[in-house]
Amino acid sequence: MNFKLPIYLDNNATTPVDPRVLESMLPYFSEKFGNPSSKHTFGYVTNAAVDLAREQIANLINANKNEIYFTSGATESINLIHFGIADKLSSIGNHIISSYVEHSASYESLLQLQKKGFDITFLKCDSKGFIHPEQIIEAIRPETILVSIIAANNEIGTINNISEIGKVCRANNILFHSDATQAFGKIKIDVNEMNIDFLSFSSHKIYGPKGIGGLFIRKGLEQKITPLIFGGGQEKGIRAGTLNVPGIVGFGKAAEICHCDFEKDFNHTKSLRDRLYKNLLSALDNVILNGDKENRLPGNLNLLIKGIKADSLISSIRNIAFSSGATCSSETGKPSRILKAIGLSDEDAKCCIRIGLGRFNTIEEIDYASEKFIEAITNLKLKRNLQSTI
Repeated sequence: MNFKLPIYLDNNATTPVDPRVLESMLPYFSEKFGNPSSKHTFGYVTNAAVDLAREQIANLINANKNEIYFTSGATESINLIHFGIADKLSSIGNHIISSYVEHSASYESLLQLQKKGFDITFLKCDSKGFIHPEQIIEAIRPETILVSIIAANNEIGTINNISEIGKVCRANNILFHSDATQAFGKIKIDVNEMNIDFLSFSSHKIYGPKGIGGLFIRKGLEQKITPLIFGGGQEKGIRAGTLNVPGIVGFGKAAEICHCDFEKDFNHTKSLRDRLYKNLLSALDNVILNGDKENRLPGNLNLLIKGIKADSLISSIRNIAFSSGATCSSETGKPSRILKAIGLSDEDAKCCIRIGLGRFNTIEEIDYASEKFIEAITNLKLKRNLQSTI
């Protein structure tokens, strides 16, 4: 066996830090420890490192480095846009358009705005999880101030037509935000071609450290945001607080690697995903793919295993790490909001698993995992059938 157990197949939840990323970070914990806001040599050194990271991240989405802001993570970035825009533009309008298939960081923050009196239109998706540009057109009102649509779904991997949605928003002079937490570094994103005004993303989804996130704000639009955090005026007043320099350096390096190795990573994860799916389909007759087969994230595989509870399957395969859905909501015990939105029953939603393939997975791991999945599913099915005859 050329690999170690357990095997990690939950890269949608988080990714391991790339050794190259860790190496870039280490000096900024010790000898390069200055506060980047300090006006002396130690501060200049770290400020230059932060500036480089902005450029590395901007290059990945065709932005200007001065349009990149750092936060504690994508959740904060999303909340900053939702609450910041709502507060600043409330005198103009109180209507926001989003969808039922957003990540909880987006969905829950909009529910909070709804409680404060804002009118939120949550669009329904189709059976594959897509939100269509025509739906945005139909939902727009004179009082609409923001459209916020996820770029790629965190559970089923469906990739929305963000470019066309961006065109609709630009044509109607409405601000457009996209949560790209799962898409960033995995699929091509060009904030200019896609007419994106605000883009939120996170480091730990692209083999960078946890606790550091990013936010693209198109030049000039920072004036339309009320900050959530106040203090020393860092990040041009958008997000106060001493910058997490080691995290930012790691984030920048992770983005640079994604930019350089994009094709290799994309093809690698997609080939592993397709291999695993083919292996399971060839041996099992109760496996259904959730989401679209083609327009999906390269490393995402969300499967309905008919009649087999996801929790039972996870318990049966101890040496393979995968999940029953979004990690942030897996402890609620409720059927996934996303899976319900694409039309699954409560029973079927509880029989779905999410597998996330990543940069460091190998063919040998996938073939081993395939065998274990097939064995466990077959045994659970036999056990279920036996119990039904008693």
